[in-house]
Amino acid sequence: MPRRNLAAWLGFALLLAVSMPAPALSLELEAAKRDGLVGVVVANPSPDVEKLVDSVNAKRRAKYQQIAKENGTSFDAVAALAGAKLVERAAKGEFVTDAQGNWFQKK
Repeated sequence: MPRRNLAAWLGFALLLAVSMPAPALSLELEAAKRDGLVGVVVANPSPDVEKLVDSVNAKRRAKYQQIAKENGTSFDAVAALAGAKLVERAAKGEFVTDAQGNWFQKK
């Protein structure tokens, strides 16, 4: 499928992310990873935080897989594009990962 369709689906997927409850959205923006998933930047997060991260990431993985299948591309390509968009839109001071997976605070 054309790349334009992939971008449209990713836009839709990102709109779904924006419609998440505020705690999920805050977590997402504070810990945007280049693989399109969320992460935790604190040591020893609470079980509730771990559960939320696992839930958000499971939903994202399912959506990325669906988008990849519909567009004849790989899961990794969809996840990378979504991750790049999440990192790009993260605000100054929020935590993101670089290409090697190292956390840093966006400047």
